[in-house]
Amino acid sequence: MLLIISSARDDLVHAVLPRLRERGVPLLWWDEADYPGASTLTTGFVDGRWRQTLTCRSGTYDLSEITAVWHRRPDRPSAPGVREPSQREFAEHAARAALTGAYDLMAGARWMPATPQHALAVDNKLLHLYRATGLGFTVADTVVTNDPGELVPAWNRSGGRLITKALGYRAFTVDGEARHLFTATVPRRRLSGRHRLRYGPAMLQPNVPKAYELRVTVVGERVFAARIDSQASRLTAVDWRHYEDPKVGYTPYDLPRDVTERCVRLVAGLGLSYGALDFIVTPDGRYVFLELNVDGQWAFVELLTGMPIGDAIADWLADATTRSHPEGPVDVR
Repeated sequence: MLLIISSARDDLVHAVLPRLRERGVPLLWWDEADYPGASTLTTGFVDGRWRQTLTCRSGTYDLSEITAVWHRRPDRPSAPGVREPSQREFAEHAARAALTGAYDLMAGARWMPATPQHALAVDNKLLHLYRATGLGFTVADTVVTNDPGELVPAWNRSGGRLITKALGYRAFTVDGEARHLFTATVPRRRLSGRHRLRYGPAMLQPNVPKAYELRVTVVGERVFAARIDSQASRLTAVDWRHYEDPKVGYTPYDLPRDVTERCVRLVAGLGLSYGALDFIVTPDGRYVFLELNVDGQWAFVELLTGMPIGDAIADWLADATTRSHPEGPVDVR
C-alpha cells in the first residue's frame, strides 16, 4: 500500500492521483496537519513485537503494510484544541517527535524523495556542491560566509560580476509585505553596506555567462532535462524563477550521457529517489552545476515541455508499492 503524506491542497498530488489509480495502486492520502488533532498514531512495543497504527478520517491502518511513501510537503502537525499557545506548541512539538520515530521504524518502505528527517539532513547547498565536485561536475567558485571582509575579495575575483544567493527558503516580511530572496547581482555600490553580511550568511559566486539554463528532474533512474531560454528576458537573466515572461521558452533537452549518469549518481548518492537539479550551459558549451532541490517542483516543467514526469513518479510509486512486502513488526522473542 502507498501512503501519500501531503497537504490536501497539493496540486502535484492531485495531478498524479489519477495516474496512480490507472495503475491500480492502493493508497492512503494523509496530511500531518490532521495529527494529533484529528488523527491518532500509536507506536508500541508489546509482547516482544513492534506495532504501528494510524487512525484517521478514512479508517485505521497498520503501518507495517505500507510498502511505499510519498512525502510531499505536508502541512505541520496541529493541535487546535489546545488553546494556550505555549501548551499548543508543546503538543505540536511532541507530535513531530512521534512522527519522526514512526517514520524511522518504517524502514522497509521505499520513500520519495526520502524520509523527511533524511531529506532535511541532506538538503544543504554546500553538501550538494561538494558532492557535485566529487562526481566531476563543473562548479563555480563559491564562498559561503558572514564575514564582511570576504565580500570585496569575492567581488574582485568575479571581475565585478558577483551574485549572491540565499542558503535556503524562509518566508519573511518587509513593512508587512511577504518577500522572497531571489538570486541577485552585487553592484559596486552595495559593497559599502557589506557590514550587513555579518547578520545573514550568504552564498557568493561569480555570475557565470549563460547561453541557456537547464532544469534536470531525476525520478529514480529516469532523467528529464528541460532547456530554459532564460537569457531571452531581462526578468529571468539572473534568476529564471521569474518565469512569468512568455518570451522565455521551455523545451525538452538531450543531455550528454555522462552528465545524465552523474545526475542520477548525485541524487542516489544523497540517499534520495527524486531530485531537481539546476545547471547553466555556458556559451562555450560547459555544464555548470548550480544546485539540487530535494523536493523541487516539476509540474511546470511537464506543463511547458510535455515531458511525462508525473507518469514517471506514478511508475516509481507503483513499482515501490508492488515490490516484496517490507519486514513486518519485529519479533525479538
